Amino acid sequence: MAAHTPQSQSHPSGRPVQPPPVFGGFSGEEAPARPAITEGEAGERRFDHVAITSVFGDPAHPRTWSGAPRNLGVALEKLGVTVEGFHPHLSKTFKMGLAARHVMGGYGRLMTSEQLYRAAPARRHLARQLAAKAAERGTRHIIHTGALDLPAVEAQATADPMADRAHRVHHYLYCDHTWALAAEHRPDIAGYSARALEAYEELERRSLHCVDHIFTFGRYVRDHIISHYGVPAARVTAVGSGMGDIKPYIGPKDYAKPKLLFVCKHLFREKGGELVIEAFQQAVLRRPDLTLTIVADPSVRDRVPEHPAIDFRSALPWAELQELYRRSSLLVQPMLNDPWGQVYLEALISRTPVLGLRRNGLPEISGDGRYGFLASRADPQVLADLIIHAVSDPQRLAVMGARGQNHVLETYTWDRVARAVLFP
Repeated sequence: MAAHTPQSQSHPSGRPVQPPPVFGGFSGEEAPARPAITEGEAGERRFDHVAITSVFGDPAHPRTWSGAPRNLGVALEKLGVTVEGFHPHLSKTFKMGLAARHVMGGYGRLMTSEQLYRAAPARRHLARQLAAKAAERGTRHIIHTGALDLPAVEAQATADPMADRAHRVHHYLYCDHTWALAAEHRPDIAGYSARALEAYEELERRSLHCVDHIFTFGRYVRDHIISHYGVPAARVTAVGSGMGDIKPYIGPKDYAKPKLLFVCKHLFREKGGELVIEAFQQAVLRRPDLTLTIVADPSVRDRVPEHPAIDFRSALPWAELQELYRRSSLLVQPMLNDPWGQVYLEALISRTPVLGLRRNGLPEISGDGRYGFLASRADPQVLADLIIHAVSDPQRLAVMGARGQNHVLETYTWDRVARAVLFP
């Protein structure tokens, strides 16, 4: 995980182990001594040493889960916490066996590997893998970035001597969604069998009830976990998220030129790419001065029509993407089922108002429409009308952009998230 190789140490069992690198090695800074705490943080910390785990990749890598695990780890280190990273995973052979069991077990057609990860065998395998790693390291506190590696089967604690509950490990979950919320708007939900839907829902419920505390990106997710899954309110806290590497923009900005922007790293259709194109083609007939820049993976180039007002970009250096945010007057990002949307924060920090669907995290991020525009449904005509309405008043866009930037600067920082996680 780290750029350097730590010196080997002895484990109490006598086996030589490599101590995990701290996240500070990725920030380029050593973890500072414990800083002074504020009056509101006078209570006891939850931990002084914690592991952050992710099934999506190395939690210390900037691209894993949009960098959230790494950013949280670095922010915790600034508060004097020692942080290590675990990446439980499924081998190719194990996944092949799961795929066969999935189909034969009546769970329907296998469309994505996510279905394998959501099933009970994968969760048990990942949880046991994580428990063994925690026992080896002597880890007593773990923050899971997602519920797929939680000890979902309660019997595991007594059936498996390596199970982490037997070692009194404290589990915390940092999540941006739940299975039930995701199922509401998933474009592929019709492909899931009734048995799979029921199983995933029950596993999600059991996972959420087995952790010490749940931290959510959005307030809407916190409210849902309490009302739908019945987790006590005292065990769920909305802490938000921080920002990526886009810097705040305070320079001149021309909102009179209706320059629209759409940014998608993957999942072009799910992120609203096809919807944006259809809406733009309708809107540009009424506002010929509209332009649209699409930033996406080169693999979707053939899904973007040749149009004099559409500019397709891919593989952009970070500085060029940042400049696009700053030059654009409106981010049009009608994501079908994205739970939060880092792209909205990146736009607002650049004083670019946002336009998307009234669902999931966008109403919260946009101040319920104070810093952008919310479409009632995923319909090209509705979006085209909203685009025309949005660009019709440049002064309104300027006010929205300024207020949205202030909102993001005051609300969404990783230091704020880390303090909310660390101090009860």
